[in-house]
Amino acid sequence: MQGLNSTERAAVDHVAAAPIADHVAAWVAVNSGTRNLKGVARMGEMLADAFSALPGGAVLVAPEPVEQVDGEGRVQRLDHGRHLLVTVRPQAPVQMLFTGHMDTVFPVDHRFQKLTVLPDGRWNGPGAADMKGGLAVLLAALKAIEAGPAAARLGYQVLINSDEETGSLASADRIAQTARGKVAALTYEPALADGTLAGARGGTGNFALVVSGRSAHAGRNPEEGRNAVVAAADLALRLARAGRAGLAVNPARIEGGGPNNVVPDHAILRVNFRPSDAAAIADAQAALDEAVAAVAPAHDVRIAVHGGFNRPPKPIDPASQKLFGLVKAAGADLGIPVAWRSTGGVCDGNNIAAAGVPVVDTMGVRGGAIHSADEFMIPESLAERAALSAVTILRIAERGRP
Repeated sequence: MQGLNSTERAAVDHVAAAPIADHVAAWVAVNSGTRNLKGVARMGEMLADAFSALPGGAVLVAPEPVEQVDGEGRVQRLDHGRHLLVTVRPQAPVQMLFTGHMDTVFPVDHRFQKLTVLPDGRWNGPGAADMKGGLAVLLAALKAIEAGPAAARLGYQVLINSDEETGSLASADRIAQTARGKVAALTYEPALADGTLAGARGGTGNFALVVSGRSAHAGRNPEEGRNAVVAAADLALRLARAGRAGLAVNPARIEGGGPNNVVPDHAILRVNFRPSDAAAIADAQAALDEAVAAVAPAHDVRIAVHGGFNRPPKPIDPASQKLFGLVKAAGADLGIPVAWRSTGGVCDGNNIAAAGVPVVDTMGVRGGAIHSADEFMIPESLAERAALSAVTILRIAERGRP
């Protein structure tokens, strides 16, 4: 570990002795699928207890109100769990943001419920990599910082939300608020199994297009009906044709219809856009507007559009490039190779970057097969990635910037 100063070496030694694996095992045992509000509440309480070891206040804060379109086209309130917010030394000269999420994609009745150690030593468990392992890494790194002399210079906020896996709609404003004024941010999504980080990310937008037509008898007077399913299908085809390099369009689902002898008067098209940059968002919005404007009169139906672009694209700008370079240099001094590559996936790093703060958003454990029952975490990466975070944070605190 040549290149580390005495403070950095002490931090590395501190994380090596930390009970990181114990935290992961305890947290994975709690089902905290986003919609399992009882499980998310339990997870929030456990995290609040664990992160209260840091100075400052660890509080559970209310989610922002969120609405969704149900299968009948009605706009309904969607409840979420509370988010954890930790604030430490808000008057310190250097301010950073650390984020993560307590929710997983696995519902309460999913078969994937427990941690298993595989024959090759990997840990297979719901959220082990995404991202309860990452939360344990973050806590260990911050405890190591607090044990050393550099802590007085560093202030930070930790935001662990309850709804990242469903788009962070109940925490987006909180993310933007906590990002304000920070010199850099680290987020604890998992790295790939070989340690590769996510670099540039595309954005995402999700929409529900509610089509209202007119019912009629399919045999006696079909001409008096206005077929909402056909109109939704027309919308889907038009939007699919709007896809191009840098803009993926996925008409994902059409809901509606009924008995074969009734012209359906109701349908919902749910569609996802994946824009690579701001120009692609503009193209997507234009395609959506044009499709609605064309289909509504062509089929004599009404179309209500719900949704938006909740994750802006995350490019690698000069500030982000410097932060990635700092992480890479810290890794080199620790004997950890660090590389990154672009990805089509999205996370809270997109929102942080949109707030103008440089972010590396895959500082968590090494793992893979996330969002499936084959999800795994490499346990040796717990101390490894905690050390990488600790050295990175210490260098930002010392320089006052990435």
